[in-house]
Amino acid sequence: MNPQNRKQVTPTQNASAASSHQPLAGIRVAEFCSTAAGPYCTMLLADMGAEVVKIEPPDGDGLRQWPPIADGYSENFASLNRNKKSVVLDLKDPDSAEIARRIILDCDVLVENNRPGVMNRLGLGYQQMRELHPDLVYCSISAFGQSGPRSTEGGFDLTIQAAAGVMSVTGEEGGAPVKCGVPVSDFASGLYGAYAVAAALSAVRGGAAGVHIDVPMFGCTLAIAALQTSEYFGTGRSPGRWGSAHPRNAPYRAFEAADGYFAIAAGNHQLWLKVLGVVGMPQLADDPRFKTTLDRATNQADLKLLLEPVFRKAGVSHWLQVFREVGVPHSAINDYAAALGDPQVEEMGWVQELELPNGVATRTFGSPLRLDGRTAGIRTRPPGLGEHTEEFCALYGKRVAV
Repeated sequence: MNPQNRKQVTPTQNASAASSHQPLAGIRVAEFCSTAAGPYCTMLLADMGAEVVKIEPPDGDGLRQWPPIADGYSENFASLNRNKKSVVLDLKDPDSAEIARRIILDCDVLVENNRPGVMNRLGLGYQQMRELHPDLVYCSISAFGQSGPRSTEGGFDLTIQAAAGVMSVTGEEGGAPVKCGVPVSDFASGLYGAYAVAAALSAVRGGAAGVHIDVPMFGCTLAIAALQTSEYFGTGRSPGRWGSAHPRNAPYRAFEAADGYFAIAAGNHQLWLKVLGVVGMPQLADDPRFKTTLDRATNQADLKLLLEPVFRKAGVSHWLQVFREVGVPHSAINDYAAALGDPQVEEMGWVQELELPNGVATRTFGSPLRLDGRTAGIRTRPPGLGEHTEEFCALYGKRVAV
């Protein structure tokens, strides 16, 4: 479809939208997603200025039910759905399906995270839409991909972490399988999707045809494990669990102090020598167990037994201060209250005020990126369920019962 002939899907937001601070201003995205990977992908596009129309079933995105609930509204949902509009459509209803098609035809991008085949059965699959809109960038996020022996299977972050090996390398040696506390499979897939959409849009702007982007969560999770997969390819052995330690660097882990734990990362020889100066053990520089980075990594259990008794003689704040003074990378083991309270967070403007649809004031973590020294602001609050349904029904001259 010629962009000049498209209807205006959402009101023009402001003249500055075309600035370098919103590089996707003017791009329109239709979202058919729920929970995490897909909504995160489209939120990243919205943060860059895209106009996102979130198509929800009558019961809404399931994430709307996740606590914490603030006077009936999920803050989890709010964290992934800023800068979007919500249209409720029962896609099995012909009139609703027609509105969905009209929205897609007026958009540059479609993102969906249903099982393969669902969009085809609804008449909204890639080949079906491509005939009407050859420039469409169509992004499908699924557990295992659009083809292959496991393509019909569903999956969630936990099962993908398990399948892709993450749980085999997370936790302490000899311990039970542990998933990463942050849903890395969901969000890595969302990041891959947003990256691929942005790249495809650049090609379309240059005259290329639209494309179907297949984002398999399983593959994305394997891809971000490049160090682990390359270890397997190089040795024929699967990596194991190292806790907070590193298989190729030491001291590079969490250590116990008198009143808690802290982490240091002496990732090269000069930093190692600085650690020895701090702990008053310069003789270890000539110890054959610790002469090189490889030696230290190989013998890091012995190294820990030597260093940790020294660290237990003083508190965490002491060790953070002395390692800060000599320039060794270090950190307390922060919980999220401490991490969000870091002065760097305030300086960068990452935590922003957010109003929920019910009027409750809260906060959210915005885009961490800066363009030309500016942190992206939040243009619009997350939408109430179906908040914009009537607007789109009127736009296309349809009425739907939901």
